[in-house]
Order: sequence, then C-alpha cells, then structure tokens
Amino acid sequence: MIFLLRRKHAFKSFLTNPTQFISNESKGNILPPLLSPKPSQNPQITNPRVLSFKHFSTQSSKFPEYEMPTVTWGVVQGRKEKLVSRVIICDYLKSIGIIPDELENLELPSTVDVMRERVEFLQKIGLTIDDFNEYPLMLGCSVRKNIIPVLGYLEKVGIQRSRMGEFVKKYPQVLHASVVVELVPVIRFLRGLDVERQDIGYVLMKYPELLGFKLEGTMSTSVAYLVSIGVNPRDIGPMVTQYPYFLGMRVGTMIKPLVEYLISLGLPKKVLARMFEKRAYIIGYDLEEMVKPNVDCLISFGVQKEALASIIAQYPQILGLPLKAKLSTQQYFFNLKLKIDPEGFARVIERMPQVISLGQNVIMKPVDFLLGRGISSQDVAKMIVKCPQLVALQVGLMKNSFYFFKSEMGRPLKELVKFPEYFTYGLESRIKPRFLRLKHKGIRCSLSWFLNCSDQRFEERLYADYVEVESEGPVFVVGGKLELPGNDVACDEEDESDDEILYRRTVSL
Repeated sequence: MIFLLRRKHAFKSFLTNPTQFISNESKGNILPPLLSPKPSQNPQITNPRVLSFKHFSTQSSKFPEYEMPTVTWGVVQGRKEKLVSRVIICDYLKSIGIIPDELENLELPSTVDVMRERVEFLQKIGLTIDDFNEYPLMLGCSVRKNIIPVLGYLEKVGIQRSRMGEFVKKYPQVLHASVVVELVPVIRFLRGLDVERQDIGYVLMKYPELLGFKLEGTMSTSVAYLVSIGVNPRDIGPMVTQYPYFLGMRVGTMIKPLVEYLISLGLPKKVLARMFEKRAYIIGYDLEEMVKPNVDCLISFGVQKEALASIIAQYPQILGLPLKAKLSTQQYFFNLKLKIDPEGFARVIERMPQVISLGQNVIMKPVDFLLGRGISSQDVAKMIVKCPQLVALQVGLMKNSFYFFKSEMGRPLKELVKFPEYFTYGLESRIKPRFLRLKHKGIRCSLSWFLNCSDQRFEERLYADYVEVESEGPVFVVGGKLELPGNDVACDEEDESDDEILYRRTVSL
C-alpha cells in the first residue's frame, strides 16, 4: 500500500516537474524522485540538476557521438554507419572495375555482401562490368524485391532465359519497374491489339522500350490514327509483330506528316493503308531525311511526277533506299551494257522500280539468252524498256516458252519484239491451253490479243463474231482507278472499288 502511494506521488511529481525526472534518468537512475538519494547525502553537490548535466558532460567527453539526447542518437549513428558502409561498398565496386560515381544519390544496401550478391546475380544472367558502368543504377535494385520478380515475369511472357541478359542490356530500366503496375498492363495492351501470345517475347526483344510507355499516351494515339486512315484493326497485331517501333512514334510529328505527303503524291488512303499493313516499317521512314530526298531523286533521273504514286505502290521500299547511288550505278550499267539511254531507263523505273535493286549478273542472264536467240541488241533494249520484267525472269522458263513459240506456234521473232510480255505468262497455265483452243477454231491473231486478257474476256473473244481492236495493258491514273483502254465489257473487276483495283493491279506485296 505504501509502495502504491509512493508511485502515485512520483507520477504527480513527474507531471509537475518532468525535467527533474529526465535528469535522474540521464544518470541511469530510473527510480522516481522520492526514491532517489537526497542531495544532502552528497556534501559536494547542492543541486541535483547540476549533477545530472555535469556528470553527463564529463562522461561523454570520450565519446562525442553520445552528446545528443537518446532519441536522436540512433539516427546519427545510422547515418554514420551508412557512410561507412557506403565507403566500403564503393571500394568493393572499384575493386571489380565498376565506377560508382553515379551511385552517389542512390540508396545502397547496408552491407557489402548484399551488393556482392546483386553483382554476382546480374553477372549470372549475362551482364558484364561494362554493362554495369553503362547503367550503374541497376545496382540499386534489390535481387528479391526487384530483379527476380521482373525477370520471372519476362520469362513467363516469352523472353528466353538464355537471352535475358541481352534484354536487360537493351533496356536495363526494366529492373526498376513494378510487375503489377507497369509491366502487366503493357502486355495486356499488346494482346488486345491481336499480338499473338507466342510473339510477345519476339516483340519485346525487338523493342523493349515498349515496357516503359504509358497506355493512354503514344501507343494508343498511333494505333487510333492508323485505323482512321483505313488500316484494318485486325492487322494492327501483325504490324506490331513486324515493326513494333511505330507504337512509340508521335502522330503529329512523325506518322501524320508522312501520310499526308504520300497522299499528296497521288496515293489514295486505302492503298496507303494496305501498304502499311503489309510493310509496317515504311512508317519509320524519316520524311525529311529520307522520303522527300528520294522522291526528288527519282524526278531528277527523269521519272514523271504522274508515275510517282505507281512506283511507290509497286515498290514501297524505294522510299528508304540510298537511292541516288543505286540509280546512278544502274543507269550507267543500262547505258553501257544494254544500250538503253537515260530516258529509256526512266521508263524502266516507272514500269518496274524493283530493277534498281537487281544485281547486274541477274539482269544479264535473260539478256544474254535473248541475244543468243538471234534478237539484236537494239531490239532487246526495246523489249526491256517495254517490259522490264524480262530482266528478272528465270532463263529456264524463258527457254521453255521460246521453244513452244518457235516449234508449236511457228511465229517470227518480230512478234516477240513487239510483245515481250509473252515471256511473263505461264506456259502451261495460259499460253499452251489458249493457243490450242485458237488452233482448234482456226483463229489467227496476235500474241497480245489472246494473252493480254482475263479468262472471261478470252472466252468472249473466242466466241465473238468479230475481232476487237487491240489495246495496251493497264494504265495507272493518279488519284483515280486503274483503267484498261478499250475494255468496255463488264467483268468482275468492275464491282470492286476504285482503290482496290488500283492496289491489286499495282502493288506486288
């Protein structure tokens, strides 16, 4: 009972005079003031508060780090310990060749063993000291909290473990990402674009920066704009698989200016959309540095402006080639070996722009074959200008067609010179069956009359009571549909839209 009364009295004393209680506690005396030694018991000291501070200061002179109150002591000590451990860790990193300068403001682990664990773990997946120096901030990622969850998820979505180091080298910032907050939404977005599950790893390996994009930003706007110009939404997934970089391109500064420029050259939007669907990498061609200079280069070599749209539709890659060097080389070769002047070379480019990428040895094989059949070099040049596809044909197929022409059809060579497109038709699928039907009916006509038409038109010509006037092949009209001169008879193609006819006729994808 007496003890309880004393404790109650001590508590009241603490409420009225807490300083006295703190001074007693600082001396290691945790008893209440009533149970502490009285000041009169020590004749040298008259004030117990003076004793507390004087005793504290004399005892702490040997250990200056204890001069602060107990509440602050742990913080100061932790800071100093961190400084000491930071120095030790930096020395360790320097000893293995890592420059720790960029880690100055980074939270480092408490011991060098933890840092050693991080370094060794990252080295096991394929990273080197040079990779650490390239991006030292990766050493601030915890193995258990950051690295293992991220790498585990990447492996789950398709990144092979053997290529994990290569992936981290390309995009080391991924180690800082949150799996749930940042990575999972991007993968779901890609799946929502119809990117196949088995292609996710391939897409990420090509363009790992996708994992750092915000869904409501560049990626969404790029997709929305392409759909708005006619790209089929179901083709967005294959486009991403082929060329994922367009998801990171800004519409206003990169994609839209390119689209508007190509439209100004005469390409309809629908044709442009089909081009993008099949060759998405065209979106990545730089307008000012690549596309416009190449268009100007074509014009400087004699290509007509009206033919630019047809050229691009047939061979979209021409916008991204080192065109001036290729055109100069091929023009010189055509003039020297094939006796085709620059104007004729320009017509060849208009009809078959792919010729600028053909090797000279490939071109010479069919040319030598024609020369060997007794056709003069001047006539061969005319044939190539009229039908540049000759220089890309296989000589074996040309031999079979020529043998049938001479042995079965018995026609003069001048007909081949007049209609060199003969070699571009299949012998078994078109030439032979049509010729046999004409022979059976006793009809004598030119090569163009019975070859340069559809099956339906051939049947109409075969059973007609007259022979209609021969016409030229397809002609491209800028901004309009593909028209066949002299083609007045309705056929299935007339049910198609203008742009679809243009695309099907001119784009060889």
